[in-house]
Amino acid sequence: MTDATAQAPGASSLPEDLTAERNASRVGRRFGPSGSAVVMVLYLLFLMLPIYWLLNMSLKTNNEILGAFSLWPRNATLQNYVTILTDPSWYMGYVNSLIYVLMNTAISLTVALPAAYAFSRYNFMGDKHLFFWLLTNRMAPPAVFALPFFQLYSSVGLFDTHIAVALAHALFNVPLAVWILEGFMRGVPKEIDETAYIDGYSFGRFFVKIFMPLISSGIGVAAFFCFMFSWVELLLSRTLTSVDAKPIAATMTRTGGAGGIDWGVLAAAGVLTIIPGALVVFFVRNYIAKGFALGRV
Repeated sequence: MTDATAQAPGASSLPEDLTAERNASRVGRRFGPSGSAVVMVLYLLFLMLPIYWLLNMSLKTNNEILGAFSLWPRNATLQNYVTILTDPSWYMGYVNSLIYVLMNTAISLTVALPAAYAFSRYNFMGDKHLFFWLLTNRMAPPAVFALPFFQLYSSVGLFDTHIAVALAHALFNVPLAVWILEGFMRGVPKEIDETAYIDGYSFGRFFVKIFMPLISSGIGVAAFFCFMFSWVELLLSRTLTSVDAKPIAATMTRTGGAGGIDWGVLAAAGVLTIIPGALVVFFVRNYIAKGFALGRV
């Protein structure tokens, strides 16, 4: 009778110390930091350092900021945020910015949706040239249009109004929105349009009830880029406004006075300026990822 303790055919005959070494290396690979993880952590730290320093400054007094170097506030204070939220010259900047940013986003999408549908569904003479011309408007720097817009709006009485900044930003956002939406619309089969017409849908009802839900990801991506460009743009918004519609970006560049610059208040304003953009990114992150997958972002 064979020995019961004999190894079965195919069983491992490796020594116990070698087996233990292999298991330890597997555990190390599973739980130990890899090179890519280290690089990613360093990259995130590099990106977060300016934001942390901005938050750090916003919790300090002006004297402490200009004094000795410190990695964190010695006597943290919220007075800088209180100043912004109680001073109309500061918080109205955020109100003005949100007003013209939302107006610009609505105008850009309203114009871009039918234009992108036409480019994606119809072929007409000069369509590719017209599409390229739209994109060239986006390629030009805002400084090129600052003086013409200033002269035009001053002549027609639109200077220092929210609609003036919204229309100026739409010049840059509409081509971008058309380009993004046209890519999403091309992914929708034309048979859906024909089926809807056969079922008796008018174009408006078909476009709102059927077509727009199919390209909701594209609308989200286009709205995100329109919002972000208008929110961070400074040159046009500063040139075309003075008092009544002055945005927060322009307010932050006009903080110098007889007593110098209040760095703590300026840092607090910067922190509050980041929040709307971060919220928009959070809510449309899935749409942006889908836009990358479709190759239009």
